[in-house]
Amino acid sequence: MKNGKKPTRRQQAAITEANLNPDNWLVFKVEPAAMHIVHRTTGKTRIIKS
Repeated sequence: MKNGKKPTRRQQAAITEANLNPDNWLVFKVEPAAMHIVHRTTGKTRIIKS
């Protein structure tokens, strides 16, 4: 599993817009065009484009 950090308030809003629960996701990489997140329990990763 990637080491993720708790999302900020702005990142939580972006995760919510992607129809995901921000309480279940951690941010492990932030790029200008995308945010990489990992699920807290399963370790599944996703990329949210901005």
